[in-house]
Amino acid sequence: MRIVSGKYKGRRFDPPKNFKARPTTDFAKENLFNVLNNSIDWENTVALDLFGGTGGISFELVSRGCLRVVCVEKNFNHASFIEKTKEELKIKSELLLLKTDVFGYLERCKEQFGLIFADPPYDMKNFADVPRLVFEKNLMKPGGAFILEHSKDHDFSDSPLFRDKRVYGSVNFSIFEKEPL
Repeated sequence: MRIVSGKYKGRRFDPPKNFKARPTTDFAKENLFNVLNNSIDWENTVALDLFGGTGGISFELVSRGCLRVVCVEKNFNHASFIEKTKEELKIKSELLLLKTDVFGYLERCKEQFGLIFADPPYDMKNFADVPRLVFEKNLMKPGGAFILEHSKDHDFSDSPLFRDKRVYGSVNFSIFEKEPL
């Protein structure tokens, strides 16, 4: 795992060999963030990273200057790796790691975010519930974006707020945007 840009650019962290998470590839992450750089003011953004896995997206967001990143990951080993990496980078209040179930968190969350990223396991049976809950719970700020990473087997182009789909190798990102006020 490599941080692509920002104050931690070039830093590498290797998850343990027995790690079950499928990190977003550096190629896909770099291309996605090149697209997002044109529309997001990182220094004024509070972000949510659902299914944190290795924490790669959370660390990328902090590195780019996000005000605060909330990372939700329930797997103990994954959360421990994120915590260890956070300590190595000396990240304090910019990253809040919540060791809890994403669906429970989405049900009780009252905060809105400028950027939401979700990378659920591709084979998760209730995969399509993630965008539905994000929209139903009104978690995106006006002008905010939601990025869902998924396999080619999913199509969200008929979903509310859908704006674009980007494909980088085997990684697909559906991008949703909420209109500004």
